[in-house]
Amino acid sequence: MLNSKIPAGPLDQKWTEFKGHCKLVNPANKRKLEVIVVGTGLAGASAAASLGELGYKVKAFCFQDSPRRAHSIAAQGGINAAKNYQNDGDSVFRLFYDTIKGGDYRAREANVHRLAEVSVNIIDQCVAQGVPFAREYGGLLSNRSFGGTQVQRTFYAAGQTGQQLLIGAYQALERQIALGNVAMYNRHEMLDVVKIDGKARGIIVRNLVSGKLERHFGHAVLLCSGGYGNVFYLSTNAMGSNVTAAWKAHRKGAYFGNPCFTQIHPTCIPVSGDHQSKLTLMSESLRNDGRIWVPKKQNDTRRPNEIPEEERDYYLERRYPAFGNLVPRDVASRAAKERCDAGYGVGSSRQAVYLDYADAIQRYGKAEVNKRNIQGATADQITQLGKDVVKEKYGNLFDMYEKITGENPYEVPMRIYPAVHYTMGGLWVDYELMTSVPGLYALGEANFSDHGANRLGASALMQGLADGYFVIPYTIGNYLADEIRTPAIPTDHPAFVEAEKEVADRINQLMSIKGSQTVESFHKRLGKIMWDKCGMARSEEGLKQAIEEIRQLKKEFWSDVRIPGSVTEMNPELDKANRVADFIELGELMCIDALDRRESCGGHFREESQTEEGEALRDDANFSYVAAWEYAGEHNWNLHKEELNFDVAKPTQRSYK
Repeated sequence: MLNSKIPAGPLDQKWTEFKGHCKLVNPANKRKLEVIVVGTGLAGASAAASLGELGYKVKAFCFQDSPRRAHSIAAQGGINAAKNYQNDGDSVFRLFYDTIKGGDYRAREANVHRLAEVSVNIIDQCVAQGVPFAREYGGLLSNRSFGGTQVQRTFYAAGQTGQQLLIGAYQALERQIALGNVAMYNRHEMLDVVKIDGKARGIIVRNLVSGKLERHFGHAVLLCSGGYGNVFYLSTNAMGSNVTAAWKAHRKGAYFGNPCFTQIHPTCIPVSGDHQSKLTLMSESLRNDGRIWVPKKQNDTRRPNEIPEEERDYYLERRYPAFGNLVPRDVASRAAKERCDAGYGVGSSRQAVYLDYADAIQRYGKAEVNKRNIQGATADQITQLGKDVVKEKYGNLFDMYEKITGENPYEVPMRIYPAVHYTMGGLWVDYELMTSVPGLYALGEANFSDHGANRLGASALMQGLADGYFVIPYTIGNYLADEIRTPAIPTDHPAFVEAEKEVADRINQLMSIKGSQTVESFHKRLGKIMWDKCGMARSEEGLKQAIEEIRQLKKEFWSDVRIPGSVTEMNPELDKANRVADFIELGELMCIDALDRRESCGGHFREESQTEEGEALRDDANFSYVAAWEYAGEHNWNLHKEELNFDVAKPTQRSYK
């Protein structure tokens, strides 16, 4: 069993006790220690800014042209925190419990409780930075509901919360860059980890503009490079999002935790054809006020406004009355798929359900009439006032939907369908966020995270900022306190030379294939295999087929891919080829992990393991562990298990009814 280094003592005191006893590095010694941060989204920017503020010498790398282009910017709905501003019964314990239950009891209790504890500090930090959270009439910060909870704990900035939080972290980072504490390397992609005497001591990066390879030393390396949802090709992730940094670390000895745990988001604009390269997310916050339904009649071709109320099936409200439209994402996604598969889907593809705001518009309109004391308001007046309130809360999301679909969501219901969104799997880390390679850390979505088998909405931003602002500044001291006598290692060390040679050889091998198929075509084919056989529903037979198909695809890729251009120039196709090669290997491991986990839990639904009502059926006796996979050569991995113990949140069959 793996050692997760969870501190002893009662759950609600572990983090406090840890902070009181972890090793410290004095200010003069911090100035001698170099830390590399890969990725500058919420986790990376907040970590680099925090460590720079503490006095460490930090180098930060991103493959975008600016840290502000990190994919964290795309998060829409909000960020959770147990502030209990609504006085509706929230608490640190309630946030902890909702997260454990929402993750279907496949997360580590100690990490999740720590996350819930520091959530309250994140909001104060961001307000101090000037993040423009929505506010109530009296000036207090506003909250809204999200899936998997019965309280309002989600702080938000319209439908662009991720963007505003990233700007806050970015300006903290820029301040440290201006002070000389952080050196920023834009348009640089990490292509390998350098290990010396078993410890992470640096990275090899490629300058994406010139094509040159560079070597960089660090006493510790922090990977904050996001998730790997693009292994499915079609996902809500930015096109550039990839697994390369984490995968290179995995091949150098970092275990990969729960790779098959993928989150399917229920509220995305449906696929419209083979031409698409990504999907667009409509924030889960829309489920806060919108009602989801399908016609009661199969293959109903009427327009939504022609279908009377009594002929509509509000299936989430019917099946899960306690939570209604705010069930967790995995439950909502499976329910939508079930309705569509049964012939009740809508739209030309029949692979969509309706998200309807008509009731919310009327409710808000009537409330506005009362607030303004308007006597004898007409139906049109009420509707217009309701639309104005909805526009203030969700306007940019409604505008985005109309631009993409050409339909006005104020007048007709939106059409939505589940899509790949977040990955709960990632590099395995202990309580201190260190991987199985000493000196190599993983933060945010890049680690196997605090979310078990399903992430609750509005918790990704919370985890990214918690790891960067409030966890790593303490835990990294435990490692670096013993490194103060280690001088900076010159980058002409044989380990750096060897690592750079391996990277160069791989790039040259890719360029020399000169086949006939594009990188994109391979990525699309991989995505179809993954979605069909390792997506929302999985079976033993399908997964075995997928593994064979991916192995064949890999063989074909390395013999027939065509990459135009040259190595010594800006070459996006080469960058993409590197990433797709890693995705192909990851896809194989994901299917192996899914095949090994013969249970349904959270976002991982095995057709062989379900209740009579079609819900996920866990097998706690045999699978209450984190699956941590060790790379052991091509097509070969060794499984290590971290047993999950639940002292406080005892596992029960999840019910949102």
